[in-house]
Amino acid sequence: MRNTFAETLYKSATENPDVYVVVADISPAGSMAKFSQEFPERFINVGVAEQSMIGICAGLALKGCQPFAYTIATFSLYRPFEMVRDDLCYQNLPVTVVGMGAGVIYSTLGGTHHTQEDIAVAGAIPNMQIISPCDPAECTEATRYCATQKIGPIYLRLGKAGEPTFTDKAVDPWQFGKLRYIKRGTDVCILTYGVIMQKAMKLAEQLEAKGKSVSVVSCHTLKPLDRNGIEEALHKHKHVIVIEEHAPQGGLAPQTKQIAWDSQAKCRLDTFTLQDAFIHNYGSHDDLLAAHGLDLGLISAKVGAT
Repeated sequence: MRNTFAETLYKSATENPDVYVVVADISPAGSMAKFSQEFPERFINVGVAEQSMIGICAGLALKGCQPFAYTIATFSLYRPFEMVRDDLCYQNLPVTVVGMGAGVIYSTLGGTHHTQEDIAVAGAIPNMQIISPCDPAECTEATRYCATQKIGPIYLRLGKAGEPTFTDKAVDPWQFGKLRYIKRGTDVCILTYGVIMQKAMKLAEQLEAKGKSVSVVSCHTLKPLDRNGIEEALHKHKHVIVIEEHAPQGGLAPQTKQIAWDSQAKCRLDTFTLQDAFIHNYGSHDDLLAAHGLDLGLISAKVGAT
């Protein structure tokens, strides 16, 4: 997903001279290196000065440019939070804050590199929009959107590398602010977003093996959330499952519960999130997800897929 973002941004920059990239201590590689070499005046590396990164992007946006602030997610959103809130959101500037390696992807680097509450943090700020693509193809669509939109600031939540593509045969096209059905069924609906889509697709296969008709939905736009789309999913399926790589507060799971209550949905609703804890577990991304309880075996057992 990281390489897909860089390639799409490079293509957008060749078409639009207003596209700028401001990075914080990220060594350009691949298409990002190509961007820095071909458009050196539009590539700025501020070093370990993330607050300056956001401030510079705000200044560029005020001059009519289309800037991207890009670094590891914890440092693109948490460290310069005041600047994100006041420089970007308060002034409603079309700056894309890119959080690379979001969730607990940087599993071996500890809590300082885990963005397990970023959607709650970003979503609480007025004017902030949030996009979290589930695969490289959605990342391409999201980046193209960010490179042209003028509505306001966006937090673009990305994976890192090696993610497979799931949406090449999706039922629905990608559209900002709308749920996207990758497949449609009638019995069970799995709502998810981001790279944990891999577990959602495997869970769907297990449920289908049990004779269930399964919908899998990419909720790629977390703000503004497609509340009507979620309400429809809750009322058209007997069982709805939410899987997200985020804390229990402020993400898709609690918002889905609220919509279910408000709309008096009668379906069974199961939600699976990261724990409300810093878990000191050294290992792979999957190891840390399992330590949080986001293990396919555990989820399958709880929803009757095994």
